[in-house]
Amino acid sequence: MARKKQGRFSRYIRPITYLIDLSIINFLVIREILNNIPDVWLCVLISIVWILIAIFSRFYNIYRYTPEIKILNLLLIQFTLFLLAIFSVSGIFPLLEIVPKTILLFTLYAALSIGLIKFSIYYFMLKFRADFGGNYRRTVIIGNGAESYGLERFFDEKTGTGYRHIKTITPSKNEDLSKYFKFILEENIDEIYCSLPSLSQSQIKKIIDFAENNLKTIKFVPSFENLYSKKLKHETYDYVPVLSLRKILLEDPFNNFVKRLFDILFSLILVCCVLSWLTPLLAIIIKAESRGPVFFKQARNGYNFKQFYCYKFRSMKTNSKADSMQATRNDKRLTKVGTFLRKTSIDEFPQFFNVLAGNMSVVGPRPHMIKENEKYLKTIDKFMVRHFIKPGITGLAQVNGYRGEIETNSDIVNRIKFDVNYIENWTLLLDVKIIILTVFNLFRGEKKAY
Repeated sequence: MARKKQGRFSRYIRPITYLIDLSIINFLVIREILNNIPDVWLCVLISIVWILIAIFSRFYNIYRYTPEIKILNLLLIQFTLFLLAIFSVSGIFPLLEIVPKTILLFTLYAALSIGLIKFSIYYFMLKFRADFGGNYRRTVIIGNGAESYGLERFFDEKTGTGYRHIKTITPSKNEDLSKYFKFILEENIDEIYCSLPSLSQSQIKKIIDFAENNLKTIKFVPSFENLYSKKLKHETYDYVPVLSLRKILLEDPFNNFVKRLFDILFSLILVCCVLSWLTPLLAIIIKAESRGPVFFKQARNGYNFKQFYCYKFRSMKTNSKADSMQATRNDKRLTKVGTFLRKTSIDEFPQFFNVLAGNMSVVGPRPHMIKENEKYLKTIDKFMVRHFIKPGITGLAQVNGYRGEIETNSDIVNRIKFDVNYIENWTLLLDVKIIILTVFNLFRGEKKAY
């Protein structure tokens, strides 16, 4: 039986977009950098740089199920690295006399042009699949369960992704599957999705044998009941498939490098432009109102649960309970300036020095006091997962209302769920979004900002 070719022409989209993007880049090189004077070697060099970065960042790895935010993140990473590379080229070849303004304009024009084309192709393919039924794949789901119904809903609602769901088959365990296999062949099904919890081992084996002998794509839908993680990581150990409970994106060296670079640049800008003048001003005000140091330092658990000192502007009178008792509403320990600092979160600004030191990130799970950690790691399931990455000055949980005092167990449980979601779905664009929401919340005011 011949295997149906998936994507009659979609396999040509990637090489076509490569050619379009390289044409735009070379046109802009000649126009913006070389002032309409052709110079083949520079065009070739920049083209090679673009391709290498694209391979490294997986810029062209976009599929029918890729969300828009992922595409934006790919654009951001690609052009950040490309900008740095062009600056390097200008430094290596000073005779070209490329000024920084020219490089910035060149990169901006390229980003806008390529981004527009990338999204145009993406939305055209969605429209083509949804309205004309082109380049679609016929699917069946074998088995039932919450995940199966969710997948069926995805196929039915997201028609632009190019799946046409034909049927959900719900056999009883150990039922003979021959009639269903006949149906799959008669309906020219392309992909079979198996709900693992509702099928017996013998049924799964028969489905695998049938799919492989009839050149059908087979995929498995596991159950995630009682798991916060919904992104199992697949690896192969000497041809043996292994599933990890979750995929931590920041364990990837490239992702870790991008996040660290962003942390350093963002923190340096804030330290130079804000803390350079704000710190001496606040020092005078804090010292004038109450005795004690300008900065307050507290031991907290960070990456891999290692302890570090987290710095803040002092917002309380010196007291013996600072390391064991969280700030509460109308806390009498707060100074007048401290109340303002905590309300606006300015007291957290010295943590940008923690970011530069490498024990914190701008965005990540908020670090807790040692006493709080000792309390919750014994009573709250999955609490330790949040320590797989560096803690942050702000985080996904904080911009969704879970900041400050923990009043009930649901507060900490929901905070962990948001932290795990962030760990498994990190993108640079998500960091930018969280920072923007944090700034917005500062001006809007938050109930638990005390």
